Amino acid sequence: MNIKKAKTENFEDVKLITHETIKEIYPHYYPRGVVDFFLEHHNSENITKDILADIVYLIMDGEETLGTVTIKENEICRLFVLPQHQRKGVGKQLLDFAEKKIADKYADIILDSSLPAKDIYRKRGYIIIESHKIVTANEDVLCYDLMKKNTKA
Repeated sequence: MNIKKAKTENFEDVKLITHETIKEIYPHYYPRGVVDFFLEHHNSENITKDILADIVYLIMDGEETLGTVTIKENEICRLFVLPQHQRKGVGKQLLDFAEKKIADKYADIILDSSLPAKDIYRKRGYIIIESHKIVTANEDVLCYDLMKKNTKA
């Protein structure tokens, strides 16, 4: 497997990975209004903006795209692996890549952790520094944590 920068021609792959993962995994953790919120948050405009900013990466197995991660300065964003490729080390490789890239320039890594990923991040040394709630349009509540990991520890 290799990791490469996403280009504009990879937009559909990034959107598919992001939306398919949210649609399949998030309903096990969140109510419908929160799932819809995530889908809107990771909309075409935001994905395109990040690709054009040259901060989106894809993990590939040959010609097949398995996952994606966005790195905004010292923040890991939009880390998703297609559901059929989860629990195979793909997410670990993406996270290793993002952490190394950030650690080259910053002392701390931050990320917003959704419920499905919180335990993974804790096991990797991330600590919760803030907890947040967002009430969605239909009154469902999204709970998530801002987490941090020191790269020099």
